[in-house]
Amino acid sequence: MDVTISRSPVSGRVRAPPSKSYTHRAILAAGYANGATIHRPLVSADTRATMRAVERYGGAVDVDESSVTVAGFDGRPSVPADVIDCGNSGTTTRLITGTAALADGLTVVTGDRSLRSRPQGPLLDAIEQLGGRAESTRNNGQAPLVIRGPIEGGTVSIPGDVSSQYVTALLMAGAVTAEGVTIGLETELKSAPYVAITQELLEAFGVETERTETGFAVPGGQTYRPGEGEYTVPGDFSSASYLLAAGALAAEESLVVEGVFPSAQGDAAIVEILERMGADIDWDRDGGRISVSRSALTGIEVDVGDTPDLLPTIGVLGAAATGETRIVNCEHVRYKETDRVAAMATELEKLGVRVTEERDALTIHGGDSELRGARVAGYDDHRVIMALSIAGLLAGGETTVEGAEHVDVSFPGFFDVLDGIGADVRR
Repeated sequence: MDVTISRSPVSGRVRAPPSKSYTHRAILAAGYANGATIHRPLVSADTRATMRAVERYGGAVDVDESSVTVAGFDGRPSVPADVIDCGNSGTTTRLITGTAALADGLTVVTGDRSLRSRPQGPLLDAIEQLGGRAESTRNNGQAPLVIRGPIEGGTVSIPGDVSSQYVTALLMAGAVTAEGVTIGLETELKSAPYVAITQELLEAFGVETERTETGFAVPGGQTYRPGEGEYTVPGDFSSASYLLAAGALAAEESLVVEGVFPSAQGDAAIVEILERMGADIDWDRDGGRISVSRSALTGIEVDVGDTPDLLPTIGVLGAAATGETRIVNCEHVRYKETDRVAAMATELEKLGVRVTEERDALTIHGGDSELRGARVAGYDDHRVIMALSIAGLLAGGETTVEGAEHVDVSFPGFFDVLDGIGADVRR
């Protein structure tokens, strides 16, 4: 599906969708438990992949309009009767690979073409260090993966600069091993707030973890038990970033984004980034509301080491700002659904933006740019698609984004929301 966006103002009130990161973890945590009811989950293509995995491991999942009820496998996953297909969900792949190491037999994990290009080697190596078997069928550290358990726990050493999801997978699985798992990081941890999200959620499910001098640790023999058998998913700052950018670029009157309370989410940094760029923005933290209006933005430098998902949003904001916006510490953003650094550089240039791409940095020369409508590729990547769509609100003429249906990965109602706040959207 292609979507065409024309230059148009936005205003009104809108609610941020539920967090994808918390939903993934909550569904799997409920699987590790006897079960739980997850309120306000994000039900999307990615989180459905995690639901399918829980069912493959012996759980059951029931989805209704406002909740997901999980009957769990109580820390003892069954050997799946079939291959686990994670679709395009890298989070699902890594988290449930840890689960596979607990099962007494072989588990095969795979996904679509994009997912089969993403690095999994350090997690496979960690499982081997814990006494399990973990292989890539093509011997390249990428899916399809074959995992044999059960592991009993122990100590592992892994790099921290490829994906924080390796740490999350080991913490979640390690809690139900006999010995627990101690994780030593060989390099600086990138995307650290995502591990903080994991620790926050595990605490809500009654599981203890700790930050050590060299990494993380989780004691073994624990039981997943959420308070009163329920958990409520917070709003998603990654998805809210597109709405806040829409307000800063195109809200003649204020745009109010609701359901955004303080949490461990690193992408809450979008508020501070917009403030630094000069946006007229105010966050009522107690009420979970952020109001933002169209503003004259100025380019800044942003380190996305801990907030990789914000790179597409910042790129679009930089295109509309005066001066240069320099996004640094971003090499790990190349290993997402697509190489988002290269994708944003290529597509912003089509929209009339001058950019300089380096291996670990992306510079947007806003003062030398004039956004104009064009036909742009979405790379089957929900974040690239949403960011380029927001650029279309300010670009002259029409901006057509290809493959727009892939927003279903994290924000299924994205274009309905844009239409509801006044954007000129044609599908």
